[in-house]
Amino acid sequence: MKIKRRKRLSFSETSASSDVAFLLIIYFLVIAGFNVNFGFLLTLPAKDSTRMILKDDLMRFDMDESGFISYEGGLLSLGDAETIIRSAVNRHPNLAVVLSIDSEAPWQEVVSFVELAQKLEVDSFSFNMKGSI
Repeated sequence: MKIKRRKRLSFSETSASSDVAFLLIIYFLVIAGFNVNFGFLLTLPAKDSTRMILKDDLMRFDMDESGFISYEGGLLSLGDAETIIRSAVNRHPNLAVVLSIDSEAPWQEVVSFVELAQKLEVDSFSFNMKGSI
C-alpha cells in the first residue's frame, strides 16, 4: 500500500504570512501613537508680523559667566526670579522676558531659566548671547 504524502506548503502560500503582515500593521499603528516630545516648544512669530511690546511688559535678566542671574542690578536665585516673574505675569499678561547670557555661562543654568519661563507661561521669551563665543 502506498501512503500519500501531503505536499508541504511554503510560508508564502499559507495564511500565516497574511497574519504576520496584519500583526505588523497593528504594531506600527500602535507605536506611531507614542509621540513623546521632551523639547521646549517655541511659538515663533510669522515672518512679516510686527509686535509692539510696552515698556511695562518687558523684563530684562542677565546671566553672568558663573550662571548667576541679575535683575535691575541685584543678584537673584532661580527661586527669587520665579517669584518676580510670577508676580509680573499676574500684573502684565503680555509679559515679555529677555535673558542676556554670557557665553561662558553653564548651560544647565540657562536651561533651568528657560524651563522656568515655560512653567510660568510667559507670553514671550527671548534670549541672546553676550560676549565672545
